[in-house]
Amino acid sequence: MTQPWKTLATAPTAEGTLDLLRRGEKDYLITIGGRVLMSSAAHRSEDALAKLACDAMGDKKRPRVLVSGLGMGYTLRGALDALPADAAVVVAELNTVVAEWCEGLLGPLSKFAVRDPRVTMKLVDVAKLIASTGRDPTGPRFDAILLDMYEGPQSNVRPGDTIYGLSALQKTKAALSTGGIFAVWCEGPSAGFERGLKTAGFTFELQRVGRGSRTHHVYLARVRPAPRAEQGPGTSKPRRPGPASPRAGEKPATGARPKARRPAPRRR
Repeated sequence: MTQPWKTLATAPTAEGTLDLLRRGEKDYLITIGGRVLMSSAAHRSEDALAKLACDAMGDKKRPRVLVSGLGMGYTLRGALDALPADAAVVVAELNTVVAEWCEGLLGPLSKFAVRDPRVTMKLVDVAKLIASTGRDPTGPRFDAILLDMYEGPQSNVRPGDTIYGLSALQKTKAALSTGGIFAVWCEGPSAGFERGLKTAGFTFELQRVGRGSRTHHVYLARVRPAPRAEQGPGTSKPRRPGPASPRAGEKPATGARPKARRPAPRRR
């Protein structure tokens, strides 16, 4: 007989009541306003998001990575397992209670990833953190930004969307290092998001994760390298300046050959 879900903790949010539920000893569920956000029974897409993003960075020394949101800690755990010991990982989580759950009741699920010495927890709106990072002319950039929000980009993205809109994507690009990685979890392909990525200066690919009803997608985007300056049509290479001709009465400069005079024409 299936056991009922038991509510362990609740917290009010702007989107509705956030609930943490448990069934038995191992199954956990996070819901908001009655909508399921995450289940401990299925976290393949979170694992894939972390692995794809970290693999795309290659063997980068001292990588700096931003992860948001925290959820049950699976994306963070996957990133930490793939990153080197000298990595620095910033976690942006809007809800304080979620961070507390990952420190307590949910901690064993991610092997207490939030306690890893490489992790810095920031209780902040990730959109504001990205924007402030991009505005700082001398501050460090992120080598990868991983977004595992409870809602990915929809088919039609609102221009003013603070995470997936065009202005937000431009701010994300400014917050990334050269060749930086931008990885985003989503439920399915988004034509509007793809247009925004192209306009903002990203190249991208869409990876499908899972099977059947549990299929999700990961956008793996990279800052497009700046094109090399090319000469336009009708332009020519500048000529190298040659040695100046000596003025009348002056000796030619060393290494310069005087111009030969034409012989005067003979008269008949």
